Amino acid sequence: MNRDYRDIPGTYVMDGEHCRKGYHLNMFCMSLNKAENREAFKADEAAYLDRFKLTSEQREAVLNRDWLGMLRLGGNIYYTFKLAAFDGRSMQYVGGSMSGVTEDEFRQMMINGGRPVEGNRSKEEQSNNG
Repeated sequence: MNRDYRDIPGTYVMDGEHCRKGYHLNMFCMSLNKAENREAFKADEAAYLDRFKLTSEQREAVLNRDWLGMLRLGGNIYYTFKLAAFDGRSMQYVGGSMSGVTEDEFRQMMINGGRPVEGNRSKEEQSNNG
C-alpha cells in the first residue's frame, strides 16, 4: 500500500505493516525489561537471540548495534532503545549514530533546532534538486 509518508527520507512510521515486520525484533527488545533476560543476553547474545523468530537481517542488526537498521527492519525506537539502555547508551548516542555524527554533535544539533529542512522534505524533492 502506498502511503504519503513513505516519501519522507528516514521516516519509518509504525503502521500495521511495519509493526508486523518488526514484531519479533520488538519482543526481543521488550524482553530486556527483565533482569534475568538481560543476564542471559549478556552471557551469550547470539544464543539468546535464538529464542526469537528474527530474520537474519534483524539478528545481524542487533548484534552489530545497527540502530538505523533495526528501525528499517521494523523496530520501534521505544523498544530498540531498551537495547541501547542495556549497553549504557544515551538517546543522543543512538540519534548521532543514525545521523552519522557523534553523540555531542547530535546533542548540539538538537539544541540548535534539529536537522535542516532542506533536502529532508521528500525523496521526490531530492531527486528533482539533484
